[in-house]
Amino acid sequence: MITKIDNQNIICFRDNEKATNKAIFIIRTKHTKTSIQIIVICDMEPPANNADYREQDYWDTRYQTEEKYDWFSAYSSFRHHLVNDVKPDHKILMLGCGNSSLSEEMYNDGYKHITNIDFSPIVIEKMRSKHSDLHEMTWEVMDICDLRYEPSTYDIVLEKGTLDALMVHEKDPWNTSTETLQKIDGILQQISRILKTGGKFISITFAQPHFRKPLYACDKFNWNMNISTFGNSFHFFYFMMEKGKQLSEKDRMNEIERQKRKQDIRTEKVEFMKYEDKEDFIFGIDL
Repeated sequence: MITKIDNQNIICFRDNEKATNKAIFIIRTKHTKTSIQIIVICDMEPPANNADYREQDYWDTRYQTEEKYDWFSAYSSFRHHLVNDVKPDHKILMLGCGNSSLSEEMYNDGYKHITNIDFSPIVIEKMRSKHSDLHEMTWEVMDICDLRYEPSTYDIVLEKGTLDALMVHEKDPWNTSTETLQKIDGILQQISRILKTGGKFISITFAQPHFRKPLYACDKFNWNMNISTFGNSFHFFYFMMEKGKQLSEKDRMNEIERQKRKQDIRTEKVEFMKYEDKEDFIFGIDL
């Protein structure tokens, strides 16, 4: 039964059989002259405003009643990629863990040494209590913008959808605002710092490579980049960056070209979305 139609991008409805709220996302991808519509159906309870996804208060309130939510897809859908990059004895940092079952599933799959961080003390306390029997896994209140770890601490840093939420207000994915670029760049520099040589940063996202590569494929991070896909009707992207490896020649040349273009780009501030602000954040990032 359809209960709400929020413009042409999202239709919210009630699945009475499963007693859950669901949403049909009509995601528009744009690349050069093409425009494609992809439809994704998933459980969803959208916030009042799109910008809420960036705010701790929103998540604290949500986590008080919500027990579990997994963005994008389940661990089983990308496990075949992860087992090639992560070993059971690796020390793993999970960025923006939320109340996802990902860490629990990885733990039960043999990855015991996981540190979970989130800026919401509500969810960290709930998850610590919920998984008190998983003795080798830890939970810490920490903002991903301020990773307070010593250099070369982790073998693996993993995020699933956390960085996507930081792009919630972006109006034009081809011209990301200076504010967002600086924030993400700062996070990536910290990730590179706390990774051991040979360690890997794994980023799982719906954002296509032509938008995410300019953020990740930078020589200063001292890592290379490999991209895989997973999913059936809709592809998600699995980015793997290994510290101590050099970027490919193509990625290096693309970075040089981007730096040259920056000299000609206007310095005016990019406007944030306004009338679209009541959409889910997934529509704030064009694919």
